[in-house]
Amino acid sequence: MTYLLALGGCVLLFAGGEWLVRGAVSLSRRAGISPLLIGMTVVAFCTSAPELVVSLEAAARGQVDLSVGNVVGSNIANILFIIGLSALVTPIVMKPAAIRRDLTVMLGATAVLIGLSLIGVIERWHGGIMVGALITFVWYSYWKELSGDTPAAELYIAEAEEFSGVTKRTWLALLELVVGLAALIAGSQMLVTGAGEIARSFGVAEAIIGLTLVALGTSLPELATSLVAAARGHAEVAVGNVVGSNIFNILGILGVTAMTRSLAVAPGMVSFDVWVMLAAAVALVPLLLWRGRIGRLAGVALIGSYVAYVAVLYTGVAGTGAM
Repeated sequence: MTYLLALGGCVLLFAGGEWLVRGAVSLSRRAGISPLLIGMTVVAFCTSAPELVVSLEAAARGQVDLSVGNVVGSNIANILFIIGLSALVTPIVMKPAAIRRDLTVMLGATAVLIGLSLIGVIERWHGGIMVGALITFVWYSYWKELSGDTPAAELYIAEAEEFSGVTKRTWLALLELVVGLAALIAGSQMLVTGAGEIARSFGVAEAIIGLTLVALGTSLPELATSLVAAARGHAEVAVGNVVGSNIFNILGILGVTAMTRSLAVAPGMVSFDVWVMLAAAVALVPLLLWRGRIGRLAGVALIGSYVAYVAVLYTGVAGTGAM
């Protein structure tokens, strides 16, 4: 029953994320919002919505390790697993200029999270600054890309197009939005409950469940979007989607969650997982900024690294280990 609860939560998070983003994009298009702004804000926020509701739900229950582990684990899975799978479907080729600024901000946000982790706690005022930094970044990026003909702007617009399809009637888009949000809330409650019970039944630290099961469950919208884009020959969208999601996860999701309550970072996460997150982020620099390409061999290496990371967690080698 516990596994069915967790699995059902993942399914609802996936479906809810899809309905939410498609309804929001459709409403945005009907409101006359530019594809550039849709790609930068609506798509980025909605694909990170599962991480938000799960982190808030876990924090409200006092399961702080699940909240922080969800964000750290999602960022690791996004790069190593999702980009790796996308590169296997279609080798990723993109202009370095299209991703340079966002990749730099992602590295900066990752460094901020590591700094806060070393302090040991993410306070409410830290969360406020993180959310403010995200808003500033989005505003600055939009202002810089208003011309709409830069490589970065083209990537944002391509992300929006992946969700566009046929513009729906307003009532239908609203229904998708509401149903998607309801599914996300229900799915988050099911996943957090199931994850906690699994951790207790196997004597595994909640941090590990958050870093793996919960993180993968909340990353399903990014996974689906990236694989579909890669199958259509738009594999570069997978990179833009992942990098944008990782920025939103740290500055937005963790920032908002920290504003509701201070978040202590588990010692095992401080000594191992946040550094894996940094290593994964840094690995993108030579692949994207110097080569401008992630081929199938690199994709296999990324996926292999993720499998090795999960194996280390569950064998207790990293010290995040069992309770």
